Amino acid sequence: MKNITVFYSVFCAVLLSLTACSTSSTGRNQVSLYSDTELNNMGSVSFEQMKKEIAISTDVDTNAFVHCVANAITDNVPTSAHKGEWEVVVFDSEQINAFALPGGKIGVYTGILNVTEDQHQLAAIIGHEVGHVLERHSNERLSASKLSNVGLMVATIALGASEVENKGLWVAGLGVGVQYGLIMPYSRAHESEADIIGQELMARSGFKPEASIKLWQNMSKLSKDAPPEFMSTHPANDTRIKQLSKHLAISKTAYLTRQKQSNMPQCVKPSIIPAPVSKKK
Repeated sequence: MKNITVFYSVFCAVLLSLTACSTSSTGRNQVSLYSDTELNNMGSVSFEQMKKEIAISTDVDTNAFVHCVANAITDNVPTSAHKGEWEVVVFDSEQINAFALPGGKIGVYTGILNVTEDQHQLAAIIGHEVGHVLERHSNERLSASKLSNVGLMVATIALGASEVENKGLWVAGLGVGVQYGLIMPYSRAHESEADIIGQELMARSGFKPEASIKLWQNMSKLSKDAPPEFMSTHPANDTRIKQLSKHLAISKTAYLTRQKQSNMPQCVKPSIIPAPVSKKK
């Protein structure tokens, strides 16, 4: 029993290092083991690789719509997150997905345009993804993964020197514990934070913040077979809707302030989003 207690003390000491270093804009503790330069390079390399592997849309209207929304959003992103122009690419794929990477990269799959009904809902998506970059979530996730691997390695060594029976099961169980007890909640915290930051960003950019709620109502209809929240890296859709609804009054104030200006975005969604070339008959 003593050996087990010592083992847990060592293991937990490593993981507790995840709770310090810096603070997000929402007041959450963060850990960042990588420099901005390293993350920007990683983002740029990954983006270039994706452009080689995934078809890029050449539809003029679709590209104009996505770039219009993305440009309105990135115009309100502080230079501390990225200096210079953002590169926006529309990937010709039926995937319902979009992302933003450190280094000023945004990717939007044409499949998600069939879920977003207008410029406001697409702004909710892009705002959310850029929110991840603003809060340096990539750095946190890479850092958390690195530290949890170190923790498991220490635990394995500690168990190897002990007299605990079924050592393999203990290590396997710890791996599950890290996944569901640490990494997944950590990711859910990121998603919730990006939802709120994204809603505020879209509002400051001239898009109706209530559209973020409607968006997730649409998403909910597409994900009825989603896993339980505690086994998912994303919050349940109902959770997201409640959080966004609660924060709406704050974001609405930012939108009304922006509405007083004359340069509100006018991004028109095409009546038809062409099917990916590979899917055309």
